[in-house]
Amino acid sequence: METIMKFTFPGILFALTLAFGFWLSHAGKPYNGLLFNIHKLIALSAVILAVLRFSRISMPVDSLALIVGLLVIGFLCVIALFASGALMSAGKLDYVLMLTIHRVAPVLLVLCCALVLYILARKS
Repeated sequence: METIMKFTFPGILFALTLAFGFWLSHAGKPYNGLLFNIHKLIALSAVILAVLRFSRISMPVDSLALIVGLLVIGFLCVIALFASGALMSAGKLDYVLMLTIHRVAPVLLVLCCALVLYILARKS
């Protein structure tokens, strides 16, 4: 339970990122600069805080490969989110494809992080 409590604040920041993202998408194009920058800064803060928290947790050896694999997938999702968001705001590439990536990646990210937290909480 203590492990999960360490990720409450990053989870709240992730929820705020989603909320500002929905607000931003409903505000329409061109994107509101203030909302867009708040969305990006909260997302970056959530990622940095989550990485700091994960780096300070002792990982169980028997599940280390699974945890590392899930964290790599989560990292790739974060990269996909930042890249697709930047490309959508810049109007580069196919907007529908970038939007699809930007909608699927958070779901995968939440699943990966939830599985890692479940494994860590079960082992502690």
